[in-house]
Amino acid sequence: MTNNYWNQPYNRYSRISIEDAMSIARSQILGEITKIELDTENGRLVYDVEITTRQGIEYEMEIDAQTGRITKLRRD
Repeated sequence: MTNNYWNQPYNRYSRISIEDAMSIARSQILGEITKIELDTENGRLVYDVEITTRQGIEYEMEIDAQTGRITKLRRD
């Protein structure tokens, strides 16, 4: 029996779920997550997150997919 789990991109490397990444992002910026995707940055997996606050301010955040640490946060 073949284990398809290991054949899917990123699964054996990612440590936190997309739901965990969303929770981490919301704990820093209150607002609506308008985009979240798993990507690579300098050879490591990260979640790229975009959040818009009620005031219309947009933020971009990068969360390390293995540690859950926020590695980038900037206001657009």
